[in-house]
Amino acid sequence: MARSADRSGPIKIVQIRTATRSDRDDVRRVHWNAFPADERDIVSELAVNLLTDETAPPTIALVAETGEGIAGHIAFSPVKIGGNHDLPGYILAPLGVDPDCQGHRIGSGLVEAGIRKISEMGVAVLFVYGDPEYYGSFGFGTDAAARFIPPYPLQYPFGWQALALDDRAQGSQPVEIECVPSLSNPTLW
Repeated sequence: MARSADRSGPIKIVQIRTATRSDRDDVRRVHWNAFPADERDIVSELAVNLLTDETAPPTIALVAETGEGIAGHIAFSPVKIGGNHDLPGYILAPLGVDPDCQGHRIGSGLVEAGIRKISEMGVAVLFVYGDPEYYGSFGFGTDAAARFIPPYPLQYPFGWQALALDDRAQGSQPVEIECVPSLSNPTLW
């Protein structure tokens, strides 16, 4: 998504909407462009796979559209928490914004819209494995994630964070989480 040289001013999100299978090529392009060469293949494949995975509860995928097309994508997929069906959880992964559109709150808009949607669904806890400074601004933290054991050893343990959406996420007993098949790949962790 190249911006023509004669355009100026901020990029505005026209809408954030639910992604569909027909968005596959745009979603792949966004992540391919947003991630460094050593990550772009696996992340863009993950994003597309999550669009087509049939999960219960459903995976939530959102796209941000500008006047020039899809500029960002985010996915939220369900996790099983220690076999406890009374503790519904989701994980945010991946989030990508086309580099030409970064710095215009497109990623933030996607995260905020997703958190609202997940909260409305009655989800107790939302996880993310990413930059603590960025995700901390939305309320994610390592303390909230401390008792939840990710499915694989983490390359960057400081990036494992959670956002407790209600009191059901509280507790002290360690519990393991299990992800959907597309996220069940040790190279993603």
